[in-house]
Amino acid sequence: MNSVLDLSAPFRAQGDHITVALDGARALFTTRRGGSSTGPYAALNMGTTTGPQPPDVVANRRALEDELGVRMACAHQVHGTRVAVASGSAEASETADGQATITPGVAATVMVADCLPIALAGEGGVAMIHAGWRGLAAGIVAAGVGRLRELDVGGPLSAAIGPGAGGCCYEVGDEVRAAFSRHGAAVRHGRNLDLKAIAARELEGAGVEVVHDVGLCTLCSDPSLFFSHRRDRGVTGRQAGLAWLA
Repeated sequence: MNSVLDLSAPFRAQGDHITVALDGARALFTTRRGGSSTGPYAALNMGTTTGPQPPDVVANRRALEDELGVRMACAHQVHGTRVAVASGSAEASETADGQATITPGVAATVMVADCLPIALAGEGGVAMIHAGWRGLAAGIVAAGVGRLRELDVGGPLSAAIGPGAGGCCYEVGDEVRAAFSRHGAAVRHGRNLDLKAIAARELEGAGVEVVHDVGLCTLCSDPSLFFSHRRDRGVTGRQAGLAWLA
C-alpha cells in the first residue's frame, strides 16, 4: 500500500496523516510526509534523538501542533512500562513509554519507527503508548489502561493501533518468540511475530472493549510513507502518535 488514502473505517486520511475518532477523543498517526527534515530523515521527522537536525524537528512539531490546535506532551522512551501523566506541553526530561492526560488541548504523544503507537480513550481521558516487543512483554498495555483508571477515566475504553511492524515482516529470534509463548501459535507466522495481534490480545485482556487496527506495516509500506528503524538499518526518523480529548 503506498497511499494513506486507501484506509478502512474508522480510520481516514487527514492531509498526509491518519486519524481516527475514539470515545470523546481523536488520535492521529503521522507519516514521514510534509516536513522540512532532509536526507534519511526526510521529511517529517518527529524524533529529537534520531539525527543532527533538531531545529528541523522542532519546526516539524510546531507545525503539526498548530495544525491540530494541541500541544504535544512527550518523554524519553526506553522500552519500559511507565506511563506518565501529562498536564502540559514540552519535551519532558522524565522517562516514560506512554502519556495519559485528562487535560483538554494536551496531546499524549509517543515516537515510533516500527514499534506500535497505541491510542486509548475513555470517558474524559486519553493515553498514547509506545509498544515494541519489550514493552508488550513487560506489560505496557496494562500500564496504560491502569493509568487512565487511576485518573478516574470511567466507562468503556476503546483503542486504536497505528502503523508499525507487521506479522508479514517482523522476523525475530527464539528469545523474543518465547517472551510471548502465552499467546500461542496465533501470534506467530513461522519466524515472524505479529506484534499487532499481541497488542490486540493484551488490550482485550486489560478490559478494552473496542480495538481498531489500521493494518499498515512500516517495514513493507512505501518507504516514502513511513520511517522504519529495521528497514533503514537504524538511520531514520520517527513518526508520532498523538491522542487528545475532542
